Parts: sequence; structure tokens; C-alpha cells
Amino acid sequence: MKKGKILVTGANGLLGQAVSAVFKRESDLELCLTSVEEKSYNGFDDIYRQLDICSKENVKAIVADYKPDVILNCAAFTDVDKCETEREACWKLNVDAVKNLIIAARPHGIKLVHISTDYIFDGKSGPYSEDSSPNPISFYGKSKHAAENAILASGVKHAIARTMVLFGVGNNVKPNFAVWLVNKLAAKEKINIVDDQIGNSTIVDNLAYGLLKIIEQEKTGVWNVAGKDIESRYDFTVKLCDIFGFDKSLITKIKTASLNQPAPRPLNSGLVTLKAETELQFKPMNTVEALELFKHNLRN
Repeated sequence: MKKGKILVTGANGLLGQAVSAVFKRESDLELCLTSVEEKSYNGFDDIYRQLDICSKENVKAIVADYKPDVILNCAAFTDVDKCETEREACWKLNVDAVKNLIIAARPHGIKLVHISTDYIFDGKSGPYSEDSSPNPISFYGKSKHAAENAILASGVKHAIARTMVLFGVGNNVKPNFAVWLVNKLAAKEKINIVDDQIGNSTIVDNLAYGLLKIIEQEKTGVWNVAGKDIESRYDFTVKLCDIFGFDKSLITKIKTASLNQPAPRPLNSGLVTLKAETELQFKPMNTVEALELFKHNLRN
């Protein structure tokens, strides 16, 4: 589908902003960008509409009015520790709102493309393929797994893109891991970084290209769309120091357990992207390539 109408939810988030920019630049798709805020955060006011996907009536109204071919759901409650303490809010956005999208999409035959996560796994036997069995260990992971199950059971035409450790540059977004690292290391602050959380960090620009391929090629089913290198957060940080010229002696290796975080983390994780590479011709960026792009985006 080279032409068609795409309704993007969560368009003001980190991923949503990357999707907006990449889809506008690289495709002929018609976009309707939506988010809960009054205005677009990256200047797309002419194609932006305010939408709270937690409101079933609002979702049904905008879908009936715009009549998209595809709904791309980039909205989520992604603060994994807050999900443990604010469970009702987490479930409302990550599960109930997805059901609102399903209800609005189903009567019109609209396809739903949904973003999911490695947190649906327990992190005991990664990296994971699309066929691996989920076993979430955090409330965030349980909410994202429940959303996947709701989509699978709904009968709507769908694609689910699983990804992990998103980073990148956006307007008015909360700092992600890479931005936090740059802020701390640029200020020459000492930081503790875990060396026992393994996975593929993913720059949002690269994920946006993967999502574009899923939509343009009219793919369905589950797809792992993530960065190329499966490595520890510590190894990622060392590479970031190399790219930015920061002092590596500021970094201390620690174990996840010492942080006493509310949400348990899947430690030995990672997503195998072979299916997306072979069937979508998706090119996952390695960490150095992604960090070079990240550095460029930070300075522009």
C-alpha cells in the first residue's frame, strides 16, 4: 500500500514524532496525526487532531470521520516502574484504549498496527523470536501482553511490531536512556550502569522505517523490529562515550538487583530481527550507526 490513509495515535510521543517525520518524508501515505495534547509537538498542525484514545466515543467519532485504512498505535504508558504503582492508569492506556481502537476499527475493516515490547518475556532465555512464548514478569509487561491477546482475539486485521529500549530525539518528551546518558556524561557526572540487562537498543528513526515497511507491504502478524546489536546497557554506554568523546572512567558497572526498582526487568532479553530483515528488507541499525544518527539529531 503505497497510498492510503493512516491514523497515528500517540503522535506527540518519541516514536510518534519519528513516525510522523519519516512517513511524511519517505512515503505518499496520507497522515492524520493524533495525541492527547491540544497541538502537534513537531509542527504538523495542519494534519493534527486532538484525541484521547481512552475515550471510546472520541475514538469511534474520529475513525468514522477520517476513515483511515490503517490505525498505527504509538500511544502507551511506558514508564515501567510507574506501571507498578499506577496500575489502573497503565491498564487504561495499554489495554482498554487498545480495545477502543479495535472496536472502532472492526466494523470498517481497518487494519491495526500496534507496538509491543520485549517486556512480554521473562528475560530468562533471550534473544526471542516472534514465536517465543510470552511470560511477563512486570505489570507493564502483563499489560502489553494483554493488549496483544486482545488484538489476536479480536478478528481485526493487524500487525504487531515488538521492539525494545527506544531512544532518540523529540520535542517535549521525557528523557530516554541515551539522552539521560548524554546529559550526565556531558556534565562529567559519575553514573552507575547495569551490565546484566541484555538487549538491542533501538533508535526510533530506524523503528519508524520498519513500521513504514509493514504498512507499505501490507504485512500482518508479529514482527520483531529493533536494533542490530544485542548487548548490555553498559556496552551501549561505552559505545556512546566513544561517539561523543565522553570520559569512560565516569561509568561504574553495577547489577540490576542493586537498584531495587519497583518493576522487575527481563535481564537476558533481546529480539531476533531475522524475519523482518528477510521478509520486509528491514535494515536494523547497529549501535554505532544509531548513535551517530542520534548525535546528528541532537545537534540539529
